Amino acid sequence: MSSPSSYYIPHEAKWPIVGSVALFTFFYGFGTLLNGGTWFVMAAGAALLVFMMVGWFGEVISESENGAYSAQVDVSFRMSMMWFIFSEVMFFAAFFGALFYARTFSGPWLSGAGEGGAAATNAVLWSGFDYVWPNNGPEKLGGAYKEMSWLGLPLINTILLLTSGVTCTIAHHAIQAGDRAKMVRWLLATCLLGFLFVGLQAFEYYEAYAHLNLKMTTGIYGSTFFMLTGFHGFHVCMGAIILLIVMFRGTRKHFSATNHFAFEAAAWYWHFVDVVWLGLFIFVYIL
Repeated sequence: MSSPSSYYIPHEAKWPIVGSVALFTFFYGFGTLLNGGTWFVMAAGAALLVFMMVGWFGEVISESENGAYSAQVDVSFRMSMMWFIFSEVMFFAAFFGALFYARTFSGPWLSGAGEGGAAATNAVLWSGFDYVWPNNGPEKLGGAYKEMSWLGLPLINTILLLTSGVTCTIAHHAIQAGDRAKMVRWLLATCLLGFLFVGLQAFEYYEAYAHLNLKMTTGIYGSTFFMLTGFHGFHVCMGAIILLIVMFRGTRKHFSATNHFAFEAAAWYWHFVDVVWLGLFIFVYIL
């Protein structure tokens, strides 16, 4: 491994192959579980994946705290995080695109609106289908349901997540000023708000299944609703865990006013999660 003043060359690491084996084991186990197998193989893969992440990230943290990284490495870290967030933007763009296509093109076309054979398709296949959104399709897949209102839990969760963005920003300014204790306090508040968001979303899903008959099988509305909100909830959970780790690092006297990129990367990710939720709240719940 090179010195901090020279171009950084990573040393040999066992973690990439461990991660590859972990991912293979996890998805193989998941596939067998879907086909009637047991959960043991998938759980073993998940445990191995956690072991890899703890070990690999631990080595990176140790190298950073020991001064092994140069300014060139800092730039590499920043570019890597930017590309990662860009890939996440494209990930959610695909699901937002599916929602837009279903609402703007597919639904109206099946009801006879649009060019080409839309009228004939409606007359022959789906006569009498009157498209409105939300909709579970001409065959009313999943039966009668009630749509999820934006009032109540979704609005509360929006307030919680926007507030967490503020607390995260306060923590960021604190470490920039060299106040590590203040950073830890406000990060704790951010993590609590994030986990509260996930808990309330889980309760919202219970309400959807138990009282609204809104499920993954409720046609295009149900599938897009749960895919978009579910993946976002997963990202909130992961972001809160990342911030929690950063907070614990702060209690171990990691980070300084000039060296705290791990916090910045976590903050970038958290603000990305905030922005995605605003899009979800508007296009999934309100419009």
